[in-house]
Amino acid sequence: MKFVSEKDIDATIEALENYSDEQYEQQMEAFAEAQPVIFAWLFSEEFELLTEDERGYLQYLALIAWKSNEKVNGPVGAVSEDEIGEAEEKNYAMLEATTAKKFRDRLNPFFEETSQEDLLAFAEDAVLESEDDPDAIVSKEGREPIFIAIKTLIDVLTGVRVIECLGV
Repeated sequence: MKFVSEKDIDATIEALENYSDEQYEQQMEAFAEAQPVIFAWLFSEEFELLTEDERGYLQYLALIAWKSNEKVNGPVGAVSEDEIGEAEEKNYAMLEATTAKKFRDRLNPFFEETSQEDLLAFAEDAVLESEDDPDAIVSKEGREPIFIAIKTLIDVLTGVRVIECLGV
């Protein structure tokens, strides 16, 4: 997989911001058609604990990650439930294995093992952008599941498999 740069991500964000509501809906429909399992997962009860705004934001972030990767690497085959489950489990295990106190510091191991650093930085910035803002979209409780969801999405879309990450 080719590297998805910050420039690619920013171009995707800019394009989405300029879309009409109808064009944005079309992009979400294209995402749902191309990756039905991911799309269903994003709308699943797994994310029930997030606020409605956080769920909407997660879906928006997922669309950005998917479109950015597709722009650089072309269409990716549909991802399976097993692939999502394995990647998500690995990511939660990695997060739980860290001993750092601050959430930002707990994310460092993810950067040490990724080949998609800019996509990962995008996920980190999305959940930490307004850490000290009481009116931020992402609550302190929402940071972990949203980050892990986007990291999992990046892994399955860019072909990172659990075996590769474990060095097996």
